[in-house]
Amino acid sequence: MPSVRTPDPNPGWLPDFALDETRARVPILYVEAIPVRVDALGQVERVGILLRGSSTTGVMTRTLVSGRVFHGESIREALLRNLQKDLGPTAFPQLPSTTVPFSVAEYFPLPGVTPLYDSRQHAVALAYVVPVNGECDPRQDALELTWLTPAEASDPEVLEEMEGGRGSLLLEALASVGALPQ
Repeated sequence: MPSVRTPDPNPGWLPDFALDETRARVPILYVEAIPVRVDALGQVERVGILLRGSSTTGVMTRTLVSGRVFHGESIREALLRNLQKDLGPTAFPQLPSTTVPFSVAEYFPLPGVTPLYDSRQHAVALAYVVPVNGECDPRQDALELTWLTPAEASDPEVLEEMEGGRGSLLLEALASVGALPQ
């Protein structure tokens, strides 16, 4: 008698062994989001930066909202899912009206190829600045969300704490919305 299997509730997710094998062979598509608080005129007042323990080094690092795009998932769906995963269900992100990112970030497994580095893989990330209106409650492996002014977020010490060179991506995000301090 053939066995009956329960369908995978999330068929876009690879088992760990398959993900490791795929990461070793092809670039993986990600979305990254810089959560911001804006004033009534749409000017960035605060930038949200996550604190998490690095799975590769065991060190506490600052990072951005980030996650893979699953097979069969739209960019907008992936962006919303990863924002809710990292910031909680009541963050109420205001997704951009277009899926055109402010940057296409490329991470290499070898340091020095680009400012962005990920020892696990070659990854390509579509990066967005996303206003959030609700209460943020970091989840998953994010320990805390710190809201900084653009000047505080662009401080060299803060940028150095950013995982995988993401400080350069944060500066690019601030510049893209006219919030990079002079």
